[in-house]
Amino acid sequence: MNIPTPPKAAIKPHKISFHEHTRIDPYYWMNDRNNPDVINYLNQENDFLKASLAHTEDLQKELFEEMKGRIKEDDESVPYFKDGFYYYTKYITGGEYPIFCRKAQSLEGEEKIILDVNKLAENQEYFNVNSLGISTNQQLLAFSQDNIGRRIYTIKFKDLNSGAILSDEISNVTGNLAWANDNQTIFYSKQDPNTLRSFQIFKHKIGTSQDKDELIFEEKDDTFTCHISKSKSKQYLFICSESTVSTEIRFLNADEPNGKIQLIQDRERDLEYHADHFGEDFLIMTNHDKASNFKLVKAPVLSPRKENWEDVIPHREDVLLEGFEVFEDYLVLEERFNGLTRIQVNPWNGNKPHYIEFAEPTYSAWTSYNPEFSTKLLRLGYNSLTTPSSTYDYNMETGEQTLLKRQEIIGGYNPEHYQSERLWAKAEDDTMIPISLVYKKSSFKKDGSSPLLQYAYGSYGYSTDALFSSNRLSLLNRGFVFAIAHIRGGQEMGRYWYEDGKMLQKKNTFTDFICCSEYLISQKYTHPDKLFAMGGSAGGLLMGAVINIKPELYKGVIAAVPFVDVVTTMLDESIPLTTGEFDEWGNPKEKEYYDYMLSYSPYDNIEKKDYPNLLVTSGLHDSQVQYWEPTKWVAKLRTEKTNNNLLLLYTNMEAGHGGASGRFQSLKETALEYAFILDLAKN
Repeated sequence: MNIPTPPKAAIKPHKISFHEHTRIDPYYWMNDRNNPDVINYLNQENDFLKASLAHTEDLQKELFEEMKGRIKEDDESVPYFKDGFYYYTKYITGGEYPIFCRKAQSLEGEEKIILDVNKLAENQEYFNVNSLGISTNQQLLAFSQDNIGRRIYTIKFKDLNSGAILSDEISNVTGNLAWANDNQTIFYSKQDPNTLRSFQIFKHKIGTSQDKDELIFEEKDDTFTCHISKSKSKQYLFICSESTVSTEIRFLNADEPNGKIQLIQDRERDLEYHADHFGEDFLIMTNHDKASNFKLVKAPVLSPRKENWEDVIPHREDVLLEGFEVFEDYLVLEERFNGLTRIQVNPWNGNKPHYIEFAEPTYSAWTSYNPEFSTKLLRLGYNSLTTPSSTYDYNMETGEQTLLKRQEIIGGYNPEHYQSERLWAKAEDDTMIPISLVYKKSSFKKDGSSPLLQYAYGSYGYSTDALFSSNRLSLLNRGFVFAIAHIRGGQEMGRYWYEDGKMLQKKNTFTDFICCSEYLISQKYTHPDKLFAMGGSAGGLLMGAVINIKPELYKGVIAAVPFVDVVTTMLDESIPLTTGEFDEWGNPKEKEYYDYMLSYSPYDNIEKKDYPNLLVTSGLHDSQVQYWEPTKWVAKLRTEKTNNNLLLLYTNMEAGHGGASGRFQSLKETALEYAFILDLAKN
């Protein structure tokens, strides 16, 4: 086999000095997507990847067809009822994108197509519809679309009676929107054109041009973002300003779009809260008064400041309150206990609350979309590593649970053929880290011979739950074990789990992952010659840090859109999202945080040593992790690594942070990733 020659990036030393410390960045010049030399280099890397994996092209095609073949092409969601209509989403055979539909009053009624995204996306390399908002009288549709992948949207409007697209168009916005109750006024958020920080709320009147829109709120603090939403009661609009550690919510009567905007509670550092409306009160989930795992309080709409907050659900040391849903007769809580999700139903009449029972050792359950207020039925979702995505109606009065739909796997799927487990690995400081894993019973032997893919994220308090994936069957059916490491930086075990994996505790995230790997090896689920790791975005940072610390543990690593040039990015406040991240990573303008970040930043800690096989993916239009971070990282690794393992960079030249759009096109990228590790597992 002819071994292709990897591209070589030009070295142009650039000095970056801060805190009397100077770093030399040889690839800083790549920070310019309009530079033809940059585009040429990215294309060379794509060509090198294609040549290096040419022998896997048949496998990639096989995987793509296999994964596509499991998807029910003509599928539709379970309808939900709202304001006289049943709404649902469907896909048709050959269609990449959803079709949004509704029927008046009865499911036996005539189907009306609200929006066919396939038609909008014709002749587009990338296309995404984000928010859909229907006016209170259910007659006007507002929707936001992006055809680049940089998450800069245009809001358009459609008359659902005539089917006509209105002349109104609101461009260069976030896509976030909410209707007032007059069916003529819409509120939306707009981002700074340079940093993409959402910082303004505007009011638009149907039939007028965007330049006539009124700015009603501007967030001046560049560590905060803002957005608009509407209460479930439809009575109030909420303008929410939030940073990583603080919240400030304003409210406006939705019947009075020109009315006075009022404040629920002034912002305070380390005070977070989220609100909804119920009767004469706001229900508020908050960490006020040392409620680190959050509690639920109520406050009168007429005087909602925190001195009037009264506990509804007190703080609990061992239970994280993650969300709540309000009904006329019930309050439903979404909680997390011992690393697992659970749902509690509380009758308002004072009867004893109860939990909905779930039997599997590792799973995920959540409240779905529940727009109706006067109902005893709770719509919920359920999923596990072996149970496909399922939608239930749960009768909160009788406890009866009705399965409405389970994701259909074309070609057949028997959950009895697969086994999920929940394990606990001991971290460096003796903290026990949960691991969820799944394998096919017939192909797994607990003797270290099985290949294993270990996944994690571990940032922003985002909990990685045990979810089913029909795509993953292509790995499991070929003998792979799949494991999720629920490492610190997420919120699986409560708020402290997040606090112990951020800022000056960030290294716990990396060492937790490594300890999970070592545990899986010691328990003979796999072997270093068979162990693979994967993470994306902040999980890509995790991958970069891990292979700098313990590269010998892994046969291969996939780092998707990885955040790897931590110090340089966090020093550059012109880059999207930077200022809002200071309470996640720290502000490197303070020397303590600068030194700490520098000690783990993957790009800054590359050394001359053997690295595992590595596949790095990126998007040219990524607004969250700029394409140059993974590009520079790969270029520097090429000059420093001391072995001949694969080092591959794939840049999607048409997409952003989420990769390719469309339900089938994105499978080609998954097939590439799977082929990469399956090929290595054979050797």
